[in-house]
Amino acid sequence: MNYEAKLTALGLTLPHPPVSAGAYVPTVRTGNLLFCAGTIAAFNGQQTHVGQVGKEQTIETAKKSAEVCALGTLANIKAAVGSLDQIARIVMVNGFVNAVDGFADSPAVINGASELFLAVFGDAGKHARAAVAVNGLPRGSTTEIQVVVELK
Repeated sequence: MNYEAKLTALGLTLPHPPVSAGAYVPTVRTGNLLFCAGTIAAFNGQQTHVGQVGKEQTIETAKKSAEVCALGTLANIKAAVGSLDQIARIVMVNGFVNAVDGFADSPAVINGASELFLAVFGDAGKHARAAVAVNGLPRGSTTEIQVVVELK
């Protein structure tokens, strides 16, 4: 089963590729690595999760927010290389969680993205990761992720 069919089997759909919100591009390829710019929680241009974990959002809703970020990132990857089947593996995920001061459960939130990558890519979805709480993200998004993938 190819990766896009796997997404469909999981009941997931890719959004339209998110557009850049500043003076940068969504992806940069160097050799067989594709660096993906930060992707916030938006689906087809509409934000899905806004606000801080521990205030407007719970760990569970924020985890869903991170999944939305992962889907947006996959949409940008597909736009850059034509097919998710060009992915050899997910290398690195940097996750940012908009949270109240002292929030210590960022890894539980970013698992929303990590678990999606594992479900779709299996062993090729295993990656290194950082999960960091911050006091604000672009447009008030609950989460943002940056991803590096190895291409075939």
